[in-house]
Amino acid sequence: MDKKEFALLAVGELLGDFIGSEVTENIFNTSKFERFQGGSPANLASNMARLGYNTAIVSAVGNDGLGKYLIQKVNEAGVDTTNVIVHPTEPTSIVLVSRTTGTPDFIPYRTADKMIEKFNITDQLLQKASIFHTTCWPLSKQPAQSAVLDAAKRAKALGCILSADLNYAEKVWPERHVAHAIIKEYLSFGALIKLSEDDAKRFYGEEIERERIFANFHEWGAELICYTMGEKGSIVSYENGTKQIYDKPQAVNVIDATGAGDSFWAGFLAAYLEKQPIEVCAKAGANMAKIKLTTVGPIKQDVDIDRLFS
Repeated sequence: MDKKEFALLAVGELLGDFIGSEVTENIFNTSKFERFQGGSPANLASNMARLGYNTAIVSAVGNDGLGKYLIQKVNEAGVDTTNVIVHPTEPTSIVLVSRTTGTPDFIPYRTADKMIEKFNITDQLLQKASIFHTTCWPLSKQPAQSAVLDAAKRAKALGCILSADLNYAEKVWPERHVAHAIIKEYLSFGALIKLSEDDAKRFYGEEIERERIFANFHEWGAELICYTMGEKGSIVSYENGTKQIYDKPQAVNVIDATGAGDSFWAGFLAAYLEKQPIEVCAKAGANMAKIKLTTVGPIKQDVDIDRLFS
């Protein structure tokens, strides 16, 4: 286990996920929704807490019933919510999501989630964390964008491992050229990153050869790239692309794919903190994702980390 107070400090969106009650292809065909706690950083922090790690989150929610619900749910998962900002005027952000066995269709409504300020992420907090993690959501809007970039630079200087889920989507960040510049700046500090095939296609605006993707991100500063491909598995590229590991997961009966990437990254980072070989980290990620794929909504039970290594 990690010796610092927090194995993970996640910075970014804590959202109300309203997920379709029945499996459909898109939002148009979804008539009923069920409320869940959502947001990639919050899911990652919750999943790692389920694995027995102390985790904390910096997010912003509204001063409303939904915001209180989200804080309660993340806290119940074992995440330290001391640094969640309750904004006095902006309502809690929500996302409508289709229930699907593949990549979900979604509609984001961005309000309070972007209201993270530089002063909300102190050096004292960063010194307590082993991993500093974020996503494209806070990087896409001010003031959170400047706050995260500033904190990431300080975190690296203070000895944190930087992590990012590059969950790029035009619905969240329409200005692709700006997104490229900001992500390059974040990666210039050195980071472990996760992105999916769909993330990459959206990030580039077209299908790009995998080797070009790896070359680009390593050049920009990524120390390790975990490229997930759904049922086809994952490829991890590291040591500037000179080493790659492919992992193909076991087939499962998918019930709910929403949040599977966050579960994968939780398993991967947990194994990484335990100094497991990269191939074991990839296997741990796949095993954690399998638990999520067979669970409706977030993972609700604690998970024995040793279970992920087999």
